[in-house]
Amino acid sequence: MRILMLGATGTIGRATRAELLARGHEVVCFGRQTGLAQRVGDVTYIISVERDGFRGEVFGAVVSCMASRNGLPRDAWAIDHKAHSLVLKAAQKFGVKYFVLLSAICVQKPKLAFQYAKLAFEAELIASGLTYSIVRPTAYFKSLSGQVARVMKGKPYLVFGDGHLTSCKPISDGDVACYMANCLEDRLLQNAILPIGGPGEALTPRVQGQQLFEMLGKAPRFRTVPVGLMSAIIFVLEILGRFSRRIADKAELARIGRYYATESMLVWNPATQKYDAAATPSFGTETLQQFHEKLIKGEVTVDLGEAAVF
Repeated sequence: MRILMLGATGTIGRATRAELLARGHEVVCFGRQTGLAQRVGDVTYIISVERDGFRGEVFGAVVSCMASRNGLPRDAWAIDHKAHSLVLKAAQKFGVKYFVLLSAICVQKPKLAFQYAKLAFEAELIASGLTYSIVRPTAYFKSLSGQVARVMKGKPYLVFGDGHLTSCKPISDGDVACYMANCLEDRLLQNAILPIGGPGEALTPRVQGQQLFEMLGKAPRFRTVPVGLMSAIIFVLEILGRFSRRIADKAELARIGRYYATESMLVWNPATQKYDAAATPSFGTETLQQFHEKLIKGEVTVDLGEAAVF
C-alpha cells in the first residue's frame, strides 16, 4: 500500500515507518522538519497539506504518529486537532480509504487541553466515512525511564504517595509500531478504538523502582513526593498565570505532571469507576525490564526532552 505518514520524526514514528517499510509498504513522510520527512510543509494550513503533502497523488492510507510536543493548549489544538482535521479533509478529497491514528489511553478520562483536542479529532475521524483505527497505547518505555540515570548514580527512586497510586502496562516503540501496521491488515482492528498495553502484569511505580534496584544490585531506596505538594504549586502558578502566559503554561505543564502522577494508564471502567488492568489488552514481546537492562548497559539511549517529570 502507498501510505502518507505524519509524525515520522518522533520515536514511535520512526519505529512505525521502519515496520511499514519492512512489510513492503511505500511510505511517504510529510511534516514540518527535514530528515525523515521527505515532504516538508505546514500541517496547520490546508493549502500546504494538499500542495506539499498529498500533491494530488494516490495514497491508500494515512498513518499518523503526529502529536503536540508539550501538550499546552495552543499547540494541542493546532496539532492534535486542527492539523489532523486538515489532513483528514485532504484524505477524503483525494480518495484515501484508511486512516490509522496514534492517540493516547489517557483521553478516556479527560481533564487536560490536549486530551480534549485529541478527542475532538477522534470524533471527526469516526464520522468521516474512512476506515479508521484509533490506537490508544498505555505508557511508553521512554516516559518510564527518567530515573534510571539518577538511580545508577546512587540517588533514591522518587514516587508519588506510597508508589502504588497508579499502574500501567508499559509498551515498547517497536510493539506499538507493529500494532499500528497490523491495523492496515487486520479487519478486526478497523473501525475501532483500540487501547493497548505491553506484555505482562500491570506495574506500579514502586514495582518499577524495585526492578531497577534489583538489576543494579543495589538496596532499594525510595523517596516520597507528596501529591499535595504538586497541587499547592499548581495553585500558586494558576494565580500568577493570570498575569503571565509563560507562567500559565507552567501551570498547565504542572497539571499534566499531576495527571500522570495520579491516574493509571489502563482501561477505565465507567461502571465501577476504576481502572481495570485485566481489561487492558496486552500485545508484543518487549518488557520494560528488558529495556532498562539495555539502558544500563548503554545499548540504547532515551531523550526525555519535554517528557521528563523528575
